[in-house]
Amino acid sequence: MREIKVALRKTSLVDYPGKVAAALFFCGCNLRCPWCYNWELVTVPPENLIGMDEAFALIRKRKHLLGGVVLSGGEPTLLGELPEIIAEIKSMELPVKLDTNGMLPDVLKKLCENENTRPDFIAMDIKLPPERYIELTGRKDDGPDKAREMADKIRESIAFIRESGIEHEFRSLLLPASYFPPKDLESVKSITDGTLKVRAFRGGNCLDETWNRYTSTHVPSGN
Repeated sequence: MREIKVALRKTSLVDYPGKVAAALFFCGCNLRCPWCYNWELVTVPPENLIGMDEAFALIRKRKHLLGGVVLSGGEPTLLGELPEIIAEIKSMELPVKLDTNGMLPDVLKKLCENENTRPDFIAMDIKLPPERYIELTGRKDDGPDKAREMADKIRESIAFIRESGIEHEFRSLLLPASYFPPKDLESVKSITDGTLKVRAFRGGNCLDETWNRYTSTHVPSGN
C-alpha cells in the first residue's frame, strides 16, 4: 500500500451511532461544497497528518476501547486502497462505518461484493436535490450532460444503499433558506427511506469564506 496520510480522531462519541469509535479522515474530494467545514482536507492537506501504518497501530492498540472505526474525509471512495483499509480494520474485528458523498456508486457496489470489504454502516451526505449537484463542482463550464451524470450517480447511490441491507443513514445540512429552500429539503426527503437526518448549518470555517457570514440555521423538531 502506498503511503497515505490521514487525520485520526482517536475517540469519538458522535461519528458512529451508538458506538465509541476512532475516526480516520482522508484527503481529497470530488465536490467543492462552499459550506464545507473540512476544507483543509479538500484543498491543502494539513500538517498534522499521520501515515496509515501508524493509524492502524494506534487503532490496534486501542481496539479494546473501541466499538468501531469511521472512514470519512474528504471523500474516502476516491482511494484505490480503500478495500485494503477496510479489510485491515475488519481483521481487527472492528466494524467499519463509511461516510460518503455518493458520487461513486460503482465503488460502493464493489466494496459490498466482498464480506471483507463491505462496510457495516454507510452514511451518505445528500448535499442538495440531485439535479442541483452541478452547482458543487467548483467549475462554471460544466453543461447539462454533466448535470445529468451527477444527478444519476447520486440517485444510483441512494437506491443502492437503501436496498443493500446494510445499516445506513442519509444526512443533509439545513442550509440558509436562500440557498436551500423548504421545497428542496422535501425533495431530498422524498428520495430517502425515512433515515434522513437533518443537521443545522454553522458558519465559521467554510471553504468559501462568504458562507461564514450566513446566520446559523435551526432544525425544527421532527426533522
